[in-house]
Amino acid sequence: MSRKSTEPQPTVQHVQNRPFNVLFLCTGNSVRSILAECIVDREGTGRFKGYSAGSRPNGTVNPFAIDLLRNQGFTTSGLRSKSWDEFARPGAPRMDLVITVCDDAAGEACPVWPGHPVMAHWGVADPAAVVGTAEQKRTAFAEAARILRHRIRGLVALPLETLDRTSLQSKLHDIGELR
Repeated sequence: MSRKSTEPQPTVQHVQNRPFNVLFLCTGNSVRSILAECIVDREGTGRFKGYSAGSRPNGTVNPFAIDLLRNQGFTTSGLRSKSWDEFARPGAPRMDLVITVCDDAAGEACPVWPGHPVMAHWGVADPAAVVGTAEQKRTAFAEAARILRHRIRGLVALPLETLDRTSLQSKLHDIGELR
């Protein structure tokens, strides 16, 4: 008879030749989740792969988000606003982490994600809601990107392969409080 280990089991088992898949969710999938998808790809340097989706995608990526990403040297071809249903279907990439970046999406009933990824909420104010000049809007988009970059740097620094689910959940919560 084998004995059960009392050691906590890692939450995210790194699959050789596969990065940790992170799905960022917001309602419209036009700004914050798109920014996070791009930032985690860059900051994660091959260890992480970002995806984004929305509960009610609006069908287009916000032009201010595209401009910001291009100005920061990101590739924007292929970015699109899409439904979170794409990631709950058979054959979709298996997510290791699912992070909501808007309060509305965090309060919605999400699909059941294959593989039961760790969930977290990192609320970021919606820069698309800013009313004002183009410069004021660009400033709001830059601030949202700065907050997301700061949090994502905290994420990519975590030793995911050694954290149990409870520890990872706690650390992701703490990261979500960073400004």
